[in-house]
Amino acid sequence: MNPLQAAPKRVKICEVGPRDGLQNESAPVSTRDKIRYIDLLSRTGERLIETTSFVSPKAIPQMADAAEVMAGIERAAGVTYLVLVPNLRGLARAAEAGAKAVAVFTAASESFTKRNINMTIDESLHTFKGVVAEARAAGMWVRGYVSTAFGCPYEGRVPVDAVARVATALAELGCDEISIGDTIGVGTPNGVFDVVERLKTVVPLERLALHLHDTRGTALANIVAGLQAGVSIFDASSGGLGGCPYAPGATGNVATEDVLYMLSGMGIETGIDLDAVRAASRFIAGALQRTSLPSRAYTALEAAAARTA
Repeated sequence: MNPLQAAPKRVKICEVGPRDGLQNESAPVSTRDKIRYIDLLSRTGERLIETTSFVSPKAIPQMADAAEVMAGIERAAGVTYLVLVPNLRGLARAAEAGAKAVAVFTAASESFTKRNINMTIDESLHTFKGVVAEARAAGMWVRGYVSTAFGCPYEGRVPVDAVARVATALAELGCDEISIGDTIGVGTPNGVFDVVERLKTVVPLERLALHLHDTRGTALANIVAGLQAGVSIFDASSGGLGGCPYAPGATGNVATEDVLYMLSGMGIETGIDLDAVRAASRFIAGALQRTSLPSRAYTALEAAAARTA
């Protein structure tokens, strides 16, 4: 029996390139280029795009133009434009900019949470209680992120029960979807099985997403493990944009093109046009003055197209 027979036949991709992919770029990315990039992604068939972040401009300078980006994009029918908000002030800014979907973010390890958002896990959950309640009262769709679910740069291995505790709390707050992150890319398929098996007892599988980094080359294998475990939502970044700040020089986000190529070969539908994603990646690579991107599928397909041109 094919072990993947029970895998979902259709998968949703959350495109994180415009936010997670660009936020750590050292050189400024113009608002115009961000808008063009998002507009190109809006034409790919992707239905969930992580667009920007309403955090402090001092903390994340690349996201200082969040309101301008939201005002400038062409909002395509059927596409959800997701923005990150750290607190009620960020939520108010996002609402003023016309956001209809927001995300809150914490972690499964105390050290990372403290260094990343300067709060304990419990303090972050207390803050997000008001954010999620107000967002839902305004009719917004809400996503929750749990970072360091497979390992922490400061604490090492993170217990599965610690991940489950935070995921349970976010579900109870009212998050519509919860994304579980391998922030430093240390996860392996057995760890994915362990985490998903535990989490599906507290969060319905249809509300569970995996945010897997390819820092050590295991992201696609981990996605296959997630599929075998019944997960049908995965985060990815076009071109593989976004490094790992805790492993300088290493690949971060798994590339959307790599995920799409693999899923297509497995007969799993996404509704996303791989060539259209490549076009968006090609544009942003030019805007970033990059001659290459981390995505293996993007690189191979671009090379093949060049040979036949």
